[in-house]
Amino acid sequence: MTAGTFAILATAVLALHLAVVAFVVVGLVLIVVGNRLGWTWANRPAWRWAHLATMVFVAAEAWLGIVCPLTTLEQWLAGRGGGTAGAEVVHPAGFVATWIERLLYYDLPPWVFVAGYTLFALAIAAAWIRYPPVRGSGPPTAAARTAVRLPGAAPPSARPPGAAPTSARPPPDRADAARLDRVVD
Repeated sequence: MTAGTFAILATAVLALHLAVVAFVVVGLVLIVVGNRLGWTWANRPAWRWAHLATMVFVAAEAWLGIVCPLTTLEQWLAGRGGGTAGAEVVHPAGFVATWIERLLYYDLPPWVFVAGYTLFALAIAAAWIRYPPVRGSGPPTAAARTAVRLPGAAPPSARPPGAAPTSARPPPDRADAARLDRVVD
């Protein structure tokens, strides 16, 4: 492979790394906002498990002092692509990659990353407890929309907006009221 190919691959890995970070950060926002707005997809188990697992992996890396595999791969590819400056690997692909790197990489003590990733993982765990994943939380099928309807209740489209569903039970008669009085007394 040529140096240019390695540089392109390094940029692709860098973009993937940014996508993973966006998935974790924006994902938490979407879970909270989605639950507040009633978006059913926000609690799909596959989405929630992938989100939680990604953050737990990142936090575990920080706790164990392991460099992210995407960072390692991107730096190796960038080095093969001709981008080096001393001990640090500088991205050879140019302007966009440089700005993505500035978004992703910070020169801070390791404890800052451990604390930040741990707090973010705890925020995701809190969202998990507050808004637990729900199996089958996708959009309802046609059968599900019509399956649970009380006899005599109007279909949802036939009710005026804001009207409560009708009950299939007849109104209570005097005998029902007398029984209720005895239960209450």
